[in-house]
Amino acid sequence: MGNDGGSIPKRRELVKEAAKAPTASQIKEARAESQEHAWNHCPLSSKPLSAPVVSDCLGTLYNKDSILEFLLAEDGNVEKVEGEKVLGGRVKGLKDVVEVKFEVDGEEDKGAGRKEKWVCPVTKERMGPQAKAVYVVPCGHAFAGSVCNEAYAENDVIPILPTAPADIARLNIRIKTLKEKNLTHALKKAPGSKKRKKNAEVTNGEALSGDAKAGTLEEDKKVETSSEKKKRNSDNGIKNASTAYLTKKVLEEQEERNKRRKLDQNDNVKSLFSKGNQKADLANSKDYMTRGFSIGGK
Repeated sequence: MGNDGGSIPKRRELVKEAAKAPTASQIKEARAESQEHAWNHCPLSSKPLSAPVVSDCLGTLYNKDSILEFLLAEDGNVEKVEGEKVLGGRVKGLKDVVEVKFEVDGEEDKGAGRKEKWVCPVTKERMGPQAKAVYVVPCGHAFAGSVCNEAYAENDVIPILPTAPADIARLNIRIKTLKEKNLTHALKKAPGSKKRKKNAEVTNGEALSGDAKAGTLEEDKKVETSSEKKKRNSDNGIKNASTAYLTKKVLEEQEERNKRRKLDQNDNVKSLFSKGNQKADLANSKDYMTRGFSIGGK
């Protein structure tokens, strides 16, 4: 029939062949194509990779100028939103990326792809999707094996565009550990890590205990001089500026009077001491046997 309403077609007549799951070879081929594109194009701008090239914590390669344009774009911009989807929150600033230093060996004609040919500086092996490559943090030297002149930790060897689940899991654990230490992917201080809350509690024995603080206050009180104590007591509770000033003047005058009173000795005490060059009275120099009368001459 001509499908004119006289008959109803069945599903097996419309669907000639059921959808099949992709085979292992098809998956491998699609993954190879994806790796080839990632090794030659920036995922932010879809432009060919060209120096300077940077990498995030998961080993993805970007053109540095594309990262800069993303960071400088205004919030809400279409490019900013699309970039956030690509980066997945891994790049908040230049401290979150490391500039990868590839050794260039001539030029490679790849049409619309990358023009530079990257090789390992040690083995001279071509670096790309066909061979596993890594770079070291923070120097950024890229090579095909674990060889580098700069000192580095084993955990800071970053696979470039990794595909193995073990490598991806290790990188995720690494960046989580760095965040706990207030460090970025480039092993630099994370933005805002130097700021401290005003009333934050200091841990790891950096703060004095309550007893130690009390002891320190007691020592400070002992060092306090008497004049400072008088001043503190006089100013205690005085909130009015004029009243405090008058109180201070009265205390100063009282202290001055006390000094003069101590210097001014009474007459009885003064009489016990001679004054300067004053000559002694001869009458007072006689002894008690001859005082009051004189012996007549022969």
